[in-house]
Amino acid sequence: MRIVSKRRIREFGKRFPKAVQPLNHWANAVRTAAWKTPGALKAAFGSADFVGDLTVFNMGGNKYRLIAFVHYRRQIVYIKNILTHEEYGRGEWKP
Repeated sequence: MRIVSKRRIREFGKRFPKAVQPLNHWANAVRTAAWKTPGALKAAFGSADFVGDLTVFNMGGNKYRLIAFVHYRRQIVYIKNILTHEEYGRGEWKP
C-alpha cells in the first residue's frame, strides 16, 4: 500500500513525540500490506474500526487514532487525520 500525506505523521510526531514509534510501526506495516478487502485489513489490524467510508486505526495502546480512507483497488491509504484519544472522543472529525 502507498501512504498519502505522510506529512501528517511528521506533524503529529512533532506535537506528540511518544507517538512517533507507534506511527512508524503502523506506516511500515501498511507499506508492506496488499489488502484487497476490508476483511483483509481487519485481519491485519484487529483493532481497526470502519466508520462510514473511513478506517480508524488505534495506536500506541489506544492513545492515538489515525483516520484514513483506504482505496483497496489502487492500493493507497489516504491519511485524513491523526488524533489523541481525547480529540477523537470529541467527534469533531466525523464526516
